[in-house]
Amino acid sequence: MSRPREETDKKIDLPQGTLELLILRTLAQGPQHGWAISERIKQSSQDALQVQQGSLYPALHRLERRGWVAARWRASENNRRAKYYDLTATGRRQLDLEAREWRRLAAAIELVLAAPQKT
Repeated sequence: MSRPREETDKKIDLPQGTLELLILRTLAQGPQHGWAISERIKQSSQDALQVQQGSLYPALHRLERRGWVAARWRASENNRRAKYYDLTATGRRQLDLEAREWRRLAAAIELVLAAPQKT
């Protein structure tokens, strides 16, 4: 059964803090520049999540200020200068913590959604 078009085409709004979790998870695979991070999130979510530059770079800068990612300039795949972001040891610990918390929250929400409804 297919869902109505407007339901499948609707963009998903990320709850506060979720973008940082997605970035940390993406960087756990290795250093990447901003465009590659946004593309990887898009691909991993089967195009459901599309991170705009206006959201991505401020989030990366917040993560850098917190010491969860480190950044350095280097040549990209097409030989252009790009800023690459890498997960730090502190960032890896934070990723583990936030992933556990996200799973706990998602499980709790699922319990509420699955609870029988009284009529």
